[in-house]
Amino acid sequence: MAAIGEDLEKLDAILVTHEHSDHVSGLAVITRWIRRKTKRTIPVFLTRLTAPSIDWGIAMHDGIEVFQAGSRFTIGDIEVASFTIPHDAIDPVGYTAASQGVKVGIAMDLGYLPDSVKYHLGGSHLLVLESNHDLEMLKVGPYPWSVKQRVMGRRGHLSNNVVSDFIRDDLDGTVQTLLLGHLSEHNNHPEIVRRMAAGALERRCLATKLIVAEPRRRSEVFVY
Repeated sequence: MAAIGEDLEKLDAILVTHEHSDHVSGLAVITRWIRRKTKRTIPVFLTRLTAPSIDWGIAMHDGIEVFQAGSRFTIGDIEVASFTIPHDAIDPVGYTAASQGVKVGIAMDLGYLPDSVKYHLGGSHLLVLESNHDLEMLKVGPYPWSVKQRVMGRRGHLSNNVVSDFIRDDLDGTVQTLLLGHLSEHNNHPEIVRRMAAGALERRCLATKLIVAEPRRRSEVFVY
């Protein structure tokens, strides 16, 4: 956040999608740090089933705001909507955030794209979607076969092929910027993601701006 000129102490809220460690390992540390620096408790929004599964450290974080998956709520002037996604977590969700005529859709860690998810992501101006793995790289990669089956399963992660099919067949024409992320460092490569997604966009004749978020590198800042 400092690298883009934003102050961590000024965060208004944190939204959690699910309890897997690569998404929440720093959560308790961040909330305690903000409380110590600012003397305020930052709200953390997550589903009522996800909350008990997270290790909050010494004590349960007192800023927890639990909700039922599928609920809508407001943070400042931002209208947030949650929706269930297919992943092997307790109660995983994606989010859309809308304010002043701009809508952002975020869906990470899902094994496939059901119609319900496509519906919620519809009308987004900025869409953040995972393009986790290349199927051939995954099949010959270093993961045990049981993990490969999990990743490829309907409660695993999206492949480049599935994302390209979604772009070609279902991507909403309102999407001005498509940000593809959550790339596996072992089973994918940014150039493969970029080539496949760009080809799908070209077949749709869409002028959508394509950004591939590379592992361990921050993307550009998007302003609407």
